[in-house]
Amino acid sequence: MLRSMITAANTMNQLQQQLDVISNNIANSNTTGFKRRETNFGELLVQQFDNLPDDQAARLTPAGVRRGVGAKLAETNLVLKQGPLMQTGRMLDVALTKEGQFFRVLAENADGTTAIRYTRDGAFSLTPSSTNPNVLMLVTTDGYPVLNSNNEPIVIPDGFKDITITDTGTLRVIAPDGRVAQTADIGVTNIVRPQLLESVGDNLYALPDVAALNVPEADVAVNMVGNLRPQINVQQGALEQSNVDVGTEMTDLMITQRAYQMNAKSISISDQMMGLINGVRS
Repeated sequence: MLRSMITAANTMNQLQQQLDVISNNIANSNTTGFKRRETNFGELLVQQFDNLPDDQAARLTPAGVRRGVGAKLAETNLVLKQGPLMQTGRMLDVALTKEGQFFRVLAENADGTTAIRYTRDGAFSLTPSSTNPNVLMLVTTDGYPVLNSNNEPIVIPDGFKDITITDTGTLRVIAPDGRVAQTADIGVTNIVRPQLLESVGDNLYALPDVAALNVPEADVAVNMVGNLRPQINVQQGALEQSNVDVGTEMTDLMITQRAYQMNAKSISISDQMMGLINGVRS
């Protein structure tokens, strides 16, 4: 009975983690550019009992008895499927229309240092620069500076008439007299191995230290610069919505809850049976 309780408890712990993943997906169903995660389970260690070592019978299944100790959450995969586009008509709203491509932004770490982060959220805005009041900085919804192809914050002069963004992510500032006052290439990175992306909050992702993983940087992420710029595909005046299907997530939520309840019932029944055994009098 103790083994059955341990097996059920192990599985319940892993199912709770799956519930957390599903809950996070549902909570971000309306988050711009959010990418859902899906879970995959694997089996924990299995103990083999060869109770009939001399068995010569023809069998369709492996010989012996296998007793497992529960299931584990093997991995959570980031799903980069393209989300639906919502037309906004706003000049600073930009949607990436190719899977695997991310905007580069500059975010501050907890220790005060800054690092490059990646996002699919193209709801940009302009804010006065802290160093020069005559220029404006392109930032995300949470105020993180958007980087250009040289990994520098994009700044534009104040007093412009319009801003256009080409299909390949080139931002053009139109002066009041109609001339192009400034251009800047929005920094875009193609993530080759998206499963290495780590969520760091605020709809941002970070890459681990690829050198420590002994993986070439070009095999993980490629900055779309130079001859790679034509491969970028963005749409101005639109935003990419979350790729979360609430109906699918609710179905997975109910299935996970039923599995959790079944394992909880297994513990309860095992406890009752142990009580009956302890109550037996010779």
